[in-house]
Amino acid sequence: MSTAGVRAQCTGTLITPCGSLGRHAHVVKQKTLNARLIAGRVTLRFAEADTLGPMAIEWFPGHMASARKKAAETMGRIDVVIEVLDARVPGASSNPLIASLRRQKQRPALKVLNKADLADPEATAAWVRHLGAEKNVAAVALSAKRRADVTKIPKLAAALVPHREGRPVRMMVMGVANVGKSTIINALLKRKVAPTGNEPAITRHQSRFDLGDGHVLIDTPGLMAPSIANETHAYLLAATHLIGPEAYAGYDVAGFLADLLAERYPGLLRTRYGLTHDAFAGHAGTSTIARTRGYLRKGGIPDLDKAGRVLVQDFREGRLGRVTLESPPRPLTSRGIDTFTPLGE
Repeated sequence: MSTAGVRAQCTGTLITPCGSLGRHAHVVKQKTLNARLIAGRVTLRFAEADTLGPMAIEWFPGHMASARKKAAETMGRIDVVIEVLDARVPGASSNPLIASLRRQKQRPALKVLNKADLADPEATAAWVRHLGAEKNVAAVALSAKRRADVTKIPKLAAALVPHREGRPVRMMVMGVANVGKSTIINALLKRKVAPTGNEPAITRHQSRFDLGDGHVLIDTPGLMAPSIANETHAYLLAATHLIGPEAYAGYDVAGFLADLLAERYPGLLRTRYGLTHDAFAGHAGTSTIARTRGYLRKGGIPDLDKAGRVLVQDFREGRLGRVTLESPPRPLTSRGIDTFTPLGE
């Protein structure tokens, strides 16, 4: 590859809360990240500019543009899409591009809520009902770590294309980065054929595998939207490690996560950190963790960065308990009245 390489642009932020401007106002030092892929390695360069506004996260590595084009071409040659979601954030981890591509070609979808072992079972059940209510869509929750769960996937996918009964079914596995697509494929094939890792964007090219009985499985790279318009979704993707850490400020993501957990799962926070609901809101929560755990800088100043990393890692690894960070949209009655109460309220 030439030194021109493949360029990708991402936007991350360093955010300083401004109390005089209100809770959601920040002075933002925006860092424009230029990533250049040279000889298989990504080099990073930042340019900084001070702005005033909310946090913005964009993360679209260069290979994703070609992956999106290739997925659109392949869509016409497959029978069913297997979209892998993160059960802790099923809405945020669903890429609208995937739905658009499959609807254009009128392809059904099996939505797999992976990492269900880390998610709130009640919330997961609500999401499975919500997602499965869409026409030509089925939903199932599982953990890719449990092979017995994963082996159900081909049969569930094939059931969506009854006209292919007795004939091979061509399935394409899709999803945003780091939701566990490769882990599922390895479990289905009972051998490691797809690279895995705890970092987003490990898979960079399409791969085709034979499942037996003529059934075909196509693995695709993680697909993200070029920009994430929904700020809350951006935070959720960052908190669950579905986008690369170079695209956001970990300190601010930790504050967002602390706020959300205090609202939805205060009991889990009290159990893990011995804190009250009132003491655990936003950056005050990470400050309290720092003091409780003894994460202090010189002069007794709370080390918010370290405390934030501990909180985020505890969440990601399930040490807080089984947590889901978002609820399905509220369904309305014929009179326009909400009939669903988000979990944790």
